[in-house]
Amino acid sequence: MKDEQIEALAKILKSMSHPIRLKILCLLQNRELSVGDIRKQVETTNANISQHLNILRAQGIIDFRKEANFIYNRITDKRILEMIVKMQKLFCPDHKE
Repeated sequence: MKDEQIEALAKILKSMSHPIRLKILCLLQNRELSVGDIRKQVETTNANISQHLNILRAQGIIDFRKEANFIYNRITDKRILEMIVKMQKLFCPDHKE
């Protein structure tokens, strides 16, 4: 790997490494979710969820769409989806796909 590739990958991994952000990515693995749905499943405040979503958006990992008064989030980088599946297979043997 080249130095710039290592730097880019390190930034992505750092943005994914927080437990709440990793949980958000696992939730978004198979579907898009509203901010409210994410907040309920992560069990934290709207402000905290927004902060974590902004970090993931800034890295280009997720994107969103607005529909009426709702914001729906989804993973946009297919490599991230592949990484989540691989991590679940390696670290969560009881996880069902």
